[in-house]
Amino acid sequence: MDLSPWQAPAVFGKDAFGGGASDTLSAMLPLCEDKAKTYYIGGYSLAGLFALWAAYQTDTFKGVAAVSPSVWFPDFENYVFQNRIQTEAVYLSLGGKEEKTRNPVMTQVGNAIRSIHRHLDDSHIYCALEWNQGNHFKDADIRTAKAFAWLLNRS
Repeated sequence: MDLSPWQAPAVFGKDAFGGGASDTLSAMLPLCEDKAKTYYIGGYSLAGLFALWAAYQTDTFKGVAAVSPSVWFPDFENYVFQNRIQTEAVYLSLGGKEEKTRNPVMTQVGNAIRSIHRHLDDSHIYCALEWNQGNHFKDADIRTAKAFAWLLNRS
């Protein structure tokens, strides 16, 4: 399965993005059918992008934890502006050094996450944007735990 919402050219190496997020989400949704339970979705990096995208597809998830999400993904920012998110809360985070890279595509991640945060806030979605020390790979586990803790503590 794949986490990218649509096909896109490779950013690193030769492997392009496959655009299989719809299939991944379709496989997940049957696991979230118990209406007595509350479901959250989240992830780190490309999984964070997937989680954010998934909240535009379904109202199944009460909140999204998008930690260092790959919001630099081609056309994702435009997608956010042209569609309506279907969740109550979004936690976004990024490492302070993530936008300071030589890769021209990746340098856009900071501007994109600021813009998406502003848009969600203007859309009256309960949203946080936290900046962390370090680069994309620093403290991924701790940052992901913080994101889910934030979602759970606001419930």
